[in-house]
Formats: sequence, structure tokens, C-alpha cells
Amino acid sequence: MKIKDGFILREVAGNFIVVAVGEEAVNFNAMITLNDSGAFLWNNLKEEITKEELTEKLLEEYEIDRETATNDVDEFLTILENRKLLV
Repeated sequence: MKIKDGFILREVAGNFIVVAVGEEAVNFNAMITLNDSGAFLWNNLKEEITKEELTEKLLEEYEIDRETATNDVDEFLTILENRKLLV
């Protein structure tokens, strides 16, 4: 899975915001704000990656246990899937 084309992450005044560009800007009428770990996950989803690989990367980046990392990745991916941002 990876982020669908037409969406980019921008940092504005210390906040991470997902912005729709091109044709997606016409169809996507929302704004998504991410925290640091959300931005980390988003950036890792720019290229094809599995859920397991994403969890491993989160474990390497942050001092958290596997259960927390797995739950965080699952929750983040569910949000992106519900907004149809993954392919």
C-alpha cells in the first residue's frame, strides 16, 4: 500500500497538513492535520510498503512497544483508507 497520487504533506508553522493537489483538489473537501508520528508514517507511505514494514519502521523511530506501534499503525491506516487516500 502507499499514498494515492494527488496528495502531499506540507509543514506550515510547525504543523503537518495533508493537501490535495491537481484533480484531487476538486474532489477532496477536507483538511488533515498530522502529528509528528503521523507525518513519519505518511512519509513512509510515499513508496509501496506493507503494514508490517511500517510497524517496524515506527518501532525503530520511536521508543514504544510492539502492541502500541501495531495499534497506532492500524488506526492510522484505517483513517487513510476511510478517506480513500491509499492505493
